[in-house]
Amino acid sequence: MNPPPQDSVSWSLILAAVLAVALVVTAAVALRGRRAVRRADTRARAAEERARAAEEAHRAVEERRRALRREFDLRDLEDRHLVERQVPALVQALWEGREPEFPPPLHTTAEGGSAFADRREDALQQIRQAAGMVAGRAEEGAKAVVSTVTRSMQGLLNDTTNAIDAMLERHDDPGVLADATAIDHASNQLVRRTQIINVLTGSWPGRQRRSSPLLDVVRGGVSKIRDYDRIKITGAPAYRVVSQAVEPVVLAVAELLDNAARHSEPGSDVQVWFVQAHNGVTVMIDDSGVGLTRETREHARLQLSGEEEVRLTHMGSRPKFGFAAVGVLARRYGFRVSAPPPRRAGCGTVGTTGVPGTIRGPAALPVRAP
Repeated sequence: MNPPPQDSVSWSLILAAVLAVALVVTAAVALRGRRAVRRADTRARAAEERARAAEEAHRAVEERRRALRREFDLRDLEDRHLVERQVPALVQALWEGREPEFPPPLHTTAEGGSAFADRREDALQQIRQAAGMVAGRAEEGAKAVVSTVTRSMQGLLNDTTNAIDAMLERHDDPGVLADATAIDHASNQLVRRTQIINVLTGSWPGRQRRSSPLLDVVRGGVSKIRDYDRIKITGAPAYRVVSQAVEPVVLAVAELLDNAARHSEPGSDVQVWFVQAHNGVTVMIDDSGVGLTRETREHARLQLSGEEEVRLTHMGSRPKFGFAAVGVLARRYGFRVSAPPPRRAGCGTVGTTGVPGTIRGPAALPVRAP
């Protein structure tokens, strides 16, 4: 027997209602699941971002650590470079009287750090100043001691020269005169050496003379050297040397003549002549020695020009005073001295004393026409 139709409709409605409720519940559960998944994804992404940030921070810390290590290593190298290369080069330059030129830093400022580079440069500057002060005080002390000794010696030598002059005037015996003349000549050479050293200490070269003919001044220089008899003078220029320049020119000519005689063949002549120009006259000195090499000629040029500062403390254990003192005299009294290349091969060294100032001298001339 079939159920009534009303019962079938009721069951259909109930089933539909149950299915609707199930769908609603299923949809709610699914929605809640998707929300949970999204929250989990968000937390996972956040965790990943934190992990990446932590990793980047770690890499940054490591990079900074390595950079600091490199900077400290560079500073250690620069410190070693400062102690082993730069400071010794600075001291050596000051000892030799040169402008300090020490090796540059090993690395750029960016590599070593600008603050560190500034501090290192400050340290070098302080060392330079301290070394310069020490060198200056040593030079002043050396000049003071040498000047005191040479002045006392020069006074004794002047007394000796005066006594010899008196002897020459009192005696007419040829033997006595010959001996006295030889002693006088040796005394004059000693006086010249003390005068030259006095010049290097900044003192007055010695005697104050009256204005004299240039020929007499050159002859005065001849009388102050050992091999005076080898000097051959040609010409007699019509010029006089003003009083304050007489003794300096005598000393300069004597040093050039002595150098020419000592560095040429024994017994050979040293030729002296004069070249006149519109603004002065030049004393030419020519020997027959081997001449100067390019290096020694350049060194002689610097010394004779007076461009090179003369320091007693830089002259070493075997000092050579002659050319250095001539350069000081030339700069101080307004004439010029040079050692130009020889006119021909094998003619030795040519020395020139320009009075005044070798053709291109200063306006204040130490020589005047008669």
